[in-house]
Amino acid sequence: MTEAPYSLRGVLLRRLWLPLLVLLLASAVGSFVLARHYAEQVYDRWLLDSAMSLAQLIEVREDTVHMEISPAVSRMFTWDTVDRIYGEVTRADGTRLYGAAVLPGGTALRAEGADDSPVRTYYDAVIDGQDVRVVQVATTPPGAAAPILIRVAETRTKRLRLEHRLLLASVPLQGTILLLAACLAWSGTGAAARHTNGAARRLASAPLDALAPLDPREAAPRELWPAVDAFNQLLSRLSAMQDAQQRFISNAAHQLRTPLAGLQIELESALIEHDPAAQRDALAGLLRGLTRLRHLTHQLLILSRSEDTAGAMLAMRPVDLAVLARDELERLMDRAVVAGVDLGYEGPDAGVMVMGEPQLLRETISNLVDNALRYGALEGMITVSVETTQGQTRLSVNDDGPGIDPSLRSQVTERFWRGDAGGDGCGLGLAIVAEIAERHRATLGIGRSALGGAQVTLAFPSRPG
Repeated sequence: MTEAPYSLRGVLLRRLWLPLLVLLLASAVGSFVLARHYAEQVYDRWLLDSAMSLAQLIEVREDTVHMEISPAVSRMFTWDTVDRIYGEVTRADGTRLYGAAVLPGGTALRAEGADDSPVRTYYDAVIDGQDVRVVQVATTPPGAAAPILIRVAETRTKRLRLEHRLLLASVPLQGTILLLAACLAWSGTGAAARHTNGAARRLASAPLDALAPLDPREAAPRELWPAVDAFNQLLSRLSAMQDAQQRFISNAAHQLRTPLAGLQIELESALIEHDPAAQRDALAGLLRGLTRLRHLTHQLLILSRSEDTAGAMLAMRPVDLAVLARDELERLMDRAVVAGVDLGYEGPDAGVMVMGEPQLLRETISNLVDNALRYGALEGMITVSVETTQGQTRLSVNDDGPGIDPSLRSQVTERFWRGDAGGDGCGLGLAIVAEIAERHRATLGIGRSALGGAQVTLAFPSRPG
C-alpha cells in the first residue's frame, strides 16, 4: 500500500498551527487571569477601605466601646445601584455595634497585616442566595480590652461584568494576532515552497548527459543540502552504471562482430567451393563458428541476468548445493569424456543447503567447469568439491592445468579478459561467476589447487536454519 502524496507546505502549516493555537490560547487565558487578578485586587482594596472607615468610627469611653455612624458612612453602603453592600461590627462577646444582617463566616482566602496593623481576611460567602466577597478585619482600638470584628461584604455583579468585558476585549486582539500569525505562516511556508520548487527546477535542468554532481550551496537552500547530496550520490551511481553499460555494449559488439565476420567468410567459402571435401570443411568451420557464437550469446544473456538491477528481488530459496553440483556434472560428463578429462565429484550426496537462485547456481558450476575444460590440461583432471566447515559452505573447482598466475588473479574476473592462455573462450566465464557470487553474498577466491592447477572457490556465508 503506497502512501498518499503530501504537501510540504501542508506539513509545515500543520506543524505550525497547533503550537500557534496552543500559544495563543495560553496567552488569552493568561491575560484574562492576570486582568481578573488585578481587578480582584482593586475591589478587595475598596472593601478594605470600607472596613477601615468603619474602624475609625469606633471609640472607647469609660471602658465601653461605642460607635456612631455618620451620614457619609451610611451613604457608603447605599450608593451602589449595581451591587449590594453589607457591613457588620461586633464586639468580642458577639454584641453587634452596627449592621442589620448577620454576615456569615467562611474559609479564609488571604490574610494580611503586620504586628501593628489590623489583621484582615478575605473570603467568599453566600447571602440571600447571592455570591458575595467578604473582608474581615480584627482591630483593637486604644483602651479596648478585646478586639473588635468588622466585616464588609459586596455582591460580585461588577466583578463579573468586568471579567466579561476583559474577555470580550481580548477576543478581537487575539483574533487579530491569530490572523496575522496565519498570514505570516502562509507567507513563510509559501516562500519555503518556492525555494524548494526553485531547487527542484535547478536539479531538473542539470546536464544529465555529463551526470556531473551539483554544488549544494548553489543548487538549494541549506535545509535541502542532504537531498542534493543524495541526488549527487544517485548521479554517481547512474554515471557508474552508464559507464559500465557502455563498456559492456562496446565489448559485446566487438566480441560478436568477430565471430560474425568469421561466419560470413566460412559461408562465402562454402558457396564458392566446388570440391565437396573443401565445401564440407567450410561448413564444418561454419558450424564451429555458430557453436562459439551460441556460447558467447548464452554467456552474454547470463551476465545480463546476473547483474540485473532488480537483484534484491531475486527469488532466493534453500537449495541443496550437493545435489545441484552432482546433477550439473552428470550433464557435463559427455563433454568431459570427449575431451579426455577425468571429471569427478568430492563431497556428500545431499544435505548441503544454501540460500540461492537454482538456475544461477547451475550457471556458476557450469561456467567453472567449462573454464577448466577450456584452459586446463589436455586429458587432465577436474574435481568439483562441496563441503561445509565452520558454518560456511564451500564450492570448489580444481584442475591440474597450468593454473592462474597470482599477478593475474585480480584481472581474470574482468569481462572479456582472456590473457595469453589460449583456448576458445570468450572471457566471460569468471566474470559471470563473480557477478553471481556477489548476488549471493558469497566470497570468490582464486588460488592453486592440490592437483597443481587452478582452484576457484565460492564460500557462502552460512547455512539456512
